[in-house]
Amino acid sequence: METRIQIDAAEPLAFKAMLGLENYLLQSQLDKIHYELIKIRASQINGCAFCINMHTKDALTLGENPKRLLLLDAWWDTDLFSEEERVILKTTEEVTMVHKNGLSRETYEKAVKLFDEHYFSQIIMAIVTINAWNRIAISTHKPLQD
Repeated sequence: METRIQIDAAEPLAFKAMLGLENYLLQSQLDKIHYELIKIRASQINGCAFCINMHTKDALTLGENPKRLLLLDAWWDTDLFSEEERVILKTTEEVTMVHKNGLSRETYEKAVKLFDEHYFSQIIMAIVTINAWNRIAISTHKPLQD
């Protein structure tokens, strides 16, 4: 793969601003496993190898079941995910693929029944943030980390 600019080196202030969102989410109420599922699923949809690699390792470190990670791209066809996780994953897909139809009324209504407005806002911000990270990593060919 060709070498491209790395925004963290070329534009450190922009990168620092992105880290501000990440740091906000890390100190939020968002469950760490929920956050990793969001990051992995959005990264799968976007085809971001750098982020899939990073966040799969992070989820395993948090104690996530490897079987759930192996089946994450077919989550709807298993009984391995809770109702809350299913709504989070559906929201992740719909927001990530906003160009198709965006967040559907059905998914939104399920989410607001399960989560308070703060938690659901944090879910949406997590999805927005990983999508931004994916776009940075994909467009700059961010090299995989071991």
